[in-house]
Amino acid sequence: MTVLKTPMGRSALYAARATLAAGVIAGLPLAASAQDKFPSGPIELISHAAPGGGTEQTMRMWMDEAAKELGVDLVVVFKQGGAARTAHEYLKTRPADGQTMMGTTETHLYTIAQGKSPVKIEELKGVARAMQDPSVIVVRGDSPIEDYDQLVEASKSGALNWGVAQVGGTEHIGIARWAEKAGVQYRVVPFGSGGEMITGLRSGAIDATLANISEAKGPIEDGDLKAIAVLADEPLDDLPGIPTAASKGADVSVNTTRGYVVLADTPPERVKILEEALLKAMRTERFQTYLKNAGLDPDDSVAGSEEWDAQLKEDYANAKDAMERLGLGAK
Repeated sequence: MTVLKTPMGRSALYAARATLAAGVIAGLPLAASAQDKFPSGPIELISHAAPGGGTEQTMRMWMDEAAKELGVDLVVVFKQGGAARTAHEYLKTRPADGQTMMGTTETHLYTIAQGKSPVKIEELKGVARAMQDPSVIVVRGDSPIEDYDQLVEASKSGALNWGVAQVGGTEHIGIARWAEKAGVQYRVVPFGSGGEMITGLRSGAIDATLANISEAKGPIEDGDLKAIAVLADEPLDDLPGIPTAASKGADVSVNTTRGYVVLADTPPERVKILEEALLKAMRTERFQTYLKNAGLDPDDSVAGSEEWDAQLKEDYANAKDAMERLGLGAK
């Protein structure tokens, strides 16, 4: 049997090639749009702290609303250990695609400043700030120290004992920065945790400490603690009559700040999508009420990427400088 091969005419060949080319070109936008879709799946939120703590609780207050905005689930991934080092190590294994965010506090900055992290500060990009919890200098309720001037006078006569959760932690760095500006002496006593530190102050084991307004508000109102000065740019509405240290000549701001970052190489348009979703979630009644119940002003706490990223870098520079002065910097 003979099979006849009929050559394709030129017009038919050209038509076939045109059809094939059109099909390929038509498929390109679909492939590109699928590749550029963001977010393309669940977004991980890295927490360096234990489940049930303030870091996770703050996340839970805005996550659901942000998930609705982004159209994907947000999942908390706990990476504890090494004062946030473990969280940093995990972040470094993730692509810079916006599918992973990390919650940060001052602990992260101290670990980086001491050279104990695989991450450098310039490798992080701030997305949004959720909480800014100002620090207050407090003494016990029956302390003979009544105001800021008496505190400074007593501190110049001899070093007072100041409680800290740990050496090189938020309270220690804050006290060191304030003492240098105020020109006073101090001695730190580590307690291992913030709760034990406050207990130590109440018992008279120490003379003073720094406490966040969110944790000190109740004891101050009950008379167990006495507020002496606020380490913030502005006075706090919840502490009428209590001056800022800055108004007394010691311009120092110390906060416990919770915010969210991505790797700095993340495409800017993706950072913008995340920022807008987080800010919208943080402006809901649920999150605003959460901040107010903690004694915080939502307008002062919540901030977008530009402001938060600039603060992150400034806070790091302050932390690094303070640690070097204390002999705790990178070796």
